[in-house]
Amino acid sequence: MGRRLKPPGERMVGDDKELVLTAQAASYRPPSQRLPGDAMHGLGDLFARADIVNAQWRIVQPILDNVTPLYTYESGSWGPDEATQLIGGDGPWRDPQVTRAEVKMPSE
Repeated sequence: MGRRLKPPGERMVGDDKELVLTAQAASYRPPSQRLPGDAMHGLGDLFARADIVNAQWRIVQPILDNVTPLYTYESGSWGPDEATQLIGGDGPWRDPQVTRAEVKMPSE
């Protein structure tokens, strides 16, 4: 299998290089067999520490708690009335008037 690689430097050319992949016997064991052995051998980079997980949740939880409500609107329209709030003082937003006959629905 070949790949095209750019050599170091400013020249914008690529060289064809052969990609050689090798597999190790341990990689054929399913994760359910590898993971307990890795834990017993102290391979900590495969496992999340509790303090790191807690720090990540402290960052993510406020984002998850700040849920934007969903607004419904009629199919074929320009969106919910609440969308006009997005334009703020730069408005007003002017919705083009489109008749139902001009809108091609996928089921039609």
